[in-house]
Amino acid sequence: MHQRAVEFRRAARDRHGFDPEVHEFPEGTKTAADAAAAISCDVAQIASSIAVDTDDGLAVVVTSGANRVDLEKVADLLDVQQVEMADAGDIKAVLGWSIGGVPPFCHETSVPVLLDETLLSFDEVWAAAGTPEAVFPLSPDQLRELSGGTAADVKED
Repeated sequence: MHQRAVEFRRAARDRHGFDPEVHEFPEGTKTAADAAAAISCDVAQIASSIAVDTDDGLAVVVTSGANRVDLEKVADLLDVQQVEMADAGDIKAVLGWSIGGVPPFCHETSVPVLLDETLLSFDEVWAAAGTPEAVFPLSPDQLRELSGGTAADVKED
């Protein structure tokens, strides 16, 4: 298992008492479509962690792989003036993970987390486990509890 996936698994156990079942796919799970194909699930079951930069710092939006994030909705939900996609360097510095491998929890810094309410309609969703090749399954309730996230309508109409 890749060292970063091992680090995520250890952090999840240490911080939350959750032992994720990490699956690695050498061909990669960089996009939601790639992940869904590798896992053999619906693309909507992919919980993609998107880091955004706001007036108050970074936030994470965990969106269904079938949806795109509406930055104006996110700004309203976070009560900020401006939201844009975060810079890769800032993501690594603040969250501790690189783009493509950002998990929905176990960030280096506590940040607001919004959950795409679409994810709540599934029994199981899949999220990044620290690398673009590693993912893990969990229930939407576990996702909400472990991330401390707020479920909301964050998708583009």
